[in-house]
Amino acid sequence: MKFIQGQNRDQIYLFPVSLNDAVDAENEVRLIDVFVDSLELEEFGFKTRFIENGRPAYHPSDLLKLFIYGYLNQLRSSRKLEKECKRNIEVMWLLKSLQPDHNTISNFRRDNPKAIKKVFRETVKIAKHFNLIGGTLIAGDSTKLRAQNSKKNNFNQKKIDRHLEYIENKLSEYEKALAESDGDKDEINKEIDKQNERKDGYKKLEKQLKESGQAQISTSDPDSRHQITRNNITEVAYSAQTTVDAKNYIPIDYKITNANDKRAMGNMLRRAKTILRHNNFTALYDKGYHTGRELAIVDELNINTLVAIPPFSGASHAPDLNYDVEHFDYNPETDTYICPQGNTLRTTGYWHVAKNPNGQIAYRFRNYTTPKCKKCEVRPLCTKSAANGKQVRRSEFATNIENNKKRILGSGKLYKRRQAIVEHPFGTIKRQWGFNYIITKHGMQRASSDFGFTMVAYNLKRLVNCIGLNELKKYLESTSQLFWLNIALLKSFLSCFPIFKQRLIEETENALLNLNFIKQNYITATQRSF
Repeated sequence: MKFIQGQNRDQIYLFPVSLNDAVDAENEVRLIDVFVDSLELEEFGFKTRFIENGRPAYHPSDLLKLFIYGYLNQLRSSRKLEKECKRNIEVMWLLKSLQPDHNTISNFRRDNPKAIKKVFRETVKIAKHFNLIGGTLIAGDSTKLRAQNSKKNNFNQKKIDRHLEYIENKLSEYEKALAESDGDKDEINKEIDKQNERKDGYKKLEKQLKESGQAQISTSDPDSRHQITRNNITEVAYSAQTTVDAKNYIPIDYKITNANDKRAMGNMLRRAKTILRHNNFTALYDKGYHTGRELAIVDELNINTLVAIPPFSGASHAPDLNYDVEHFDYNPETDTYICPQGNTLRTTGYWHVAKNPNGQIAYRFRNYTTPKCKKCEVRPLCTKSAANGKQVRRSEFATNIENNKKRILGSGKLYKRRQAIVEHPFGTIKRQWGFNYIITKHGMQRASSDFGFTMVAYNLKRLVNCIGLNELKKYLESTSQLFWLNIALLKSFLSCFPIFKQRLIEETENALLNLNFIKQNYITATQRSF
């Protein structure tokens, strides 16, 4: 049976194939090359000037090309990228056969989180140029990305207390065994020393936790936090906030945090307003963002925002659901509530304070009550309180919450589009590419660099899918040529600057001589007149 035969490895070719011929004209590496060459890297914050001492540095454009190629091909590890530089013909073409080591590669990602963010913004600018961003409907959400820090290396006060209690019990057992032992006690003393070392370690962690002022600390990746990822599953993770435009599912903004969604919406909407340069858009958010303080920011920004209304918790319900707070009518003119029985609930005007689990003030509220509640015949259906009557709590942000409810009720089916818009990037990034964790360690800035490259790769992929590789490449090539033309003109001007400078000095000296001559003539004429 015949098979297709390969070529002899020892065969010598008269006309060897160049690297440029080995890479197809439609290959995406050519797009990466043109894209990076069109960027003003020094203005973005990449370091391009180094002290002439020792071995020359790699140009940031080469390392940036390498990282974008890696993230587009699901290669994020600096060691894997180092290996690709030596065996991957596409990378060899892209870097012109340069072979940086993994430390150089890793340090570039570590040192440039802000500059990487500007590269991402450049992809948004390109999308705007091709009218791929509608700017009328956006959706915001977050996704949890597992950090390089195990649950075992994350501590809060409760966990530390539990470990210390266990160690104390063990020490008591060993001390009791030591007192009852008549033979060799070296093994028991070793165990006691071991437990005392562990105790000292947890005491240091306790001190570090108190000094940080945080509810928890992580030892491997200090900025990561133990969070709920889905249902009751928890991970030590970062939260990636994104804002996605509805027209082509292109993210226009991202931010890495280590907190939940409760205080993220206001900041993301401010940034969206700056990016889109107007506030005539509708923003969609899920119930995790529904807090009075954030809704107050929404009203202040005058942005049409729809935030899903979370259901009442079991403790908030009345024994009969018909007597829930939502069935009490508020009169803003008299600052009173009318209950379903027609009784008026009033407030003393005193502001109470509600605190979150960390002890910080969450919001202020007033209580509304009526003395008629004690003798009301439907009281068992209205409240679970045996001693006091019904109390209606009104937050200082109640008006903002009511405004959001009106927007939701008047929006029709618009809110149902939220998930399809904002989950599109997350599905691609986490399911198709497998980027469901942060690859870097030692802080939020490094995590931001990692996720920033992910978003750059995603946007470039969307641009290619929407515009086409050749069309996008033509645009970038024209942009790159214009950039280098401006650089050439600037260099030409600077080379002539000494001539302009010398002429300016000469003209200034002549002007001063003329001024002195006029001054002298004026003094002489004045003296003669007297």
